[in-house]
Amino acid sequence: MFFSNTSCHKQLFVLAIPMILSNITVPLLGMVDTAVIGHLDHAYYLGGSTVGAMIITCITWLCGFLRMATTGLAAQALGQQSIQQNLLVLLRGLLVAFFVGGTFILLQSPYINGALYLSGGSENVQFYAKQYSEIRVWGLPAALANLVLLGWLLGNHKAKAVMWILIFTNLVNLTLDIIFVLWLDWQVKGVAYATLIAEYSSVILSFSLIIHQFKHVIKTSLMDLKTKLFDKIALRSYFKLNRDILIRTLCLQSCFVFITFQGARLGDNVVAANAILMNFLLFISFGLDGIANAAEVMVGKAKGENNHKQLQEVFKVSLFWTVIFALVYSLFFVVSGNVIVRLISDIEAVVLYADQYLIWIMILPLAACWSYLFDGIYIGLTQAKAMRNSMVLATFGCFFPIWWLLQDYGNNGLWMAFTIFMIARGLTLAWHFQKNIWSGNFQ
Repeated sequence: MFFSNTSCHKQLFVLAIPMILSNITVPLLGMVDTAVIGHLDHAYYLGGSTVGAMIITCITWLCGFLRMATTGLAAQALGQQSIQQNLLVLLRGLLVAFFVGGTFILLQSPYINGALYLSGGSENVQFYAKQYSEIRVWGLPAALANLVLLGWLLGNHKAKAVMWILIFTNLVNLTLDIIFVLWLDWQVKGVAYATLIAEYSSVILSFSLIIHQFKHVIKTSLMDLKTKLFDKIALRSYFKLNRDILIRTLCLQSCFVFITFQGARLGDNVVAANAILMNFLLFISFGLDGIANAAEVMVGKAKGENNHKQLQEVFKVSLFWTVIFALVYSLFFVVSGNVIVRLISDIEAVVLYADQYLIWIMILPLAACWSYLFDGIYIGLTQAKAMRNSMVLATFGCFFPIWWLLQDYGNNGLWMAFTIFMIARGLTLAWHFQKNIWSGNFQ
């Protein structure tokens, strides 16, 4: 029977619950950021901070391969009981994170100016977007290092540690939001500085926890790691995996950026309303990702142990709970969506626009839940090539062509294209999984 393997359900939730709680703190904090700015006098404050945040967060999202590859490889190393390989995964990820973050700091002027040129929007939105992004860019080394540190902890079944780190980080951010924006009246600058400080606080805490929990392992293995850290064959495999995840993420990010920038072209009120809806979408995605993250770790460990039966069991259990959570999300927004919009902003025009498009947020949990789960499964298997191909097809075969056909419908056309894009991602990976992985082919 489906519920006969209670240990698999229990293991999934031991990992998933901390991840769901910690993941949801991220969009909840984003809603707080949005609410703090949304209650200022003009919509362009919210529009500017949204565009500015997109300019910076698109880099961290593009570098999502740092978290994904680290989690998958660390989980497989755990399954193989290879301490040395586990530490190599962490160190290689941190080297890449600091290199990429430092590079963007050096190239910040052309990057930010080019992004603002592409984003469009009113003069006021442009001004505050630049103000926000010029502060946040200095946090990129920390933001990217956090992807590696949290991904490594998750891959090693330290979901509770990840939860407490994210809760701590978001509490720092929230407290500083209130001090900088509401008390000191720094407006958009206050939100940017709050996030910048929170990112570096997270790095310090993560390093402290890793050193404390793994100090005996690090001491005995550090000398041996020096000669293997730059092994050519291992590095080639590592960067090939990251390349495919990067292409996959680049396609996904292009859709998110396009929605933000196209919303800016439709007007300040539309981009502000879309900012609220995107926070709802993040709330949905991070919750569903809690199940996917748990499945990712369990699948990675199963691959490391070469246990195909366990892989099948993890897939069935995680699929069941993913659908349950998606149904709950949809019902939640049907019942409470309008109320939450009014809690976030009291600008009547923005509220009215958000209400018009809330139907898409009610539909998206069920339309998109399959893609979230399969992303987790495929990250655990380190099957990045299949993820890449699925995303390229969904982006350039669905999202952009459908938007072009429906552009006369304005913002509804955007959200329709995005919904079909998410469905296409789930369907293509489901087909690939059934054809290639379900039968026992881990490679």
